[in-house]
Amino acid sequence: MLNMNSEKKHLLLVMILLGMSLIPVGDSAGKLLTEVGVSPVFIAWSRLLVGFLFILPFSGLVRSELKLLYDWRLLIRAVLFSSAIFCMLSALKTEPIANAFGIFFIGPIVAYFLAAAVLKERITVLRSLLLFIGFGGVLLVVKPGFGITTGMLFALVAGVCYGCMLVANRWLAGFFRPRLILISTLLAGSIALAPAGINAIPQAIDSHIIWLVLMSSIASALGNLIIIEAGRRLDANIVAPFVYSQLVAAAVLGVVLFNDWPDTYSLLGLAIIFISGVLSFVLSNRKTKIKQALSN
Repeated sequence: MLNMNSEKKHLLLVMILLGMSLIPVGDSAGKLLTEVGVSPVFIAWSRLLVGFLFILPFSGLVRSELKLLYDWRLLIRAVLFSSAIFCMLSALKTEPIANAFGIFFIGPIVAYFLAAAVLKERITVLRSLLLFIGFGGVLLVVKPGFGITTGMLFALVAGVCYGCMLVANRWLAGFFRPRLILISTLLAGSIALAPAGINAIPQAIDSHIIWLVLMSSIASALGNLIIIEAGRRLDANIVAPFVYSQLVAAAVLGVVLFNDWPDTYSLLGLAIIFISGVLSFVLSNRKTKIKQALSN
C-alpha cells in the first residue's frame, strides 16, 4: 500500500463511501426502469453508453492512448463489469433491492482471497474476521431461506464478477491510469451489448424513462470512477470491506423509493456491516503508522 498521511487516508475513506453509495443509486434507477417494463439488457447497454459519453470529456484521453482502449487486460475488466451490471439488473427485476445486494456481497469475500492468491496481498486473521463479521451482517439483512430463485442466482453471479473486478482494479492500476481504465470499460461494454441493447429499445420513451436512464448511467459511472481513484491507493483487501456500505445505501433507497422498511434484524445487520468496514480501515491505518514510526 502506498504511504500517505492520516488526512489523505481519511479523504480516501470518504471517497470510497461516496463511490460505493452511488452504485445502488444507479441500480435503484435501473430497478425503477424494470418496473415500467424496460428490459435489463437495454438498461445495461444504455448505462454503459451514456456513462461513456459522460466521462469522455473528462477522461483526458489523448491520441497515443487510443490503441490502449482495447488492451486485453482492459477487456477482461470490461467483461467483468458488463456482466456484473447485466446480472444485477436482471436480479433486481424480480428481487427486492436489499436482498439482491445482500447476495451481491459475496463479492468482497471473492476479492479478499483472490487478491491474496493473484496479487500476493497479505491476509491477516483479524482482517479476515472483520470481513466475515460484515458478511454475517449481510445474512441478518437478507435472512436467506432454503429456496433459491433465478434472481438470486443472477445476484450471486453479479457479486462474483464484481469481486473479481475489485481485484482487477488493483492489478490494472500499475499499468493504466484510472480514467483510461473506466473509459475503456464503458466503451468496450457498450459496443459488446449494442446489438441486444438496440433490439431492446422501448417502443415508447418518455421523459421519465430518459431521466431514469441518465440517473442510472451517471451515478454508476461516477461511483466506479471514484472507487478506481481511491482503490489504486489502497490494497484490494482493504477496500473490500467498504463494499458493504453499498447495502446501507441500498436499504435507505429501499425505504425512500420502494417503501421497503428494514426490520430489527436488518437494522442490526446494517450496523454490523458498517462497523466492520470502519474497523478494518482503522486497523490498516494503525498498522501503517506503526511501520512509519519504526522506520524513522
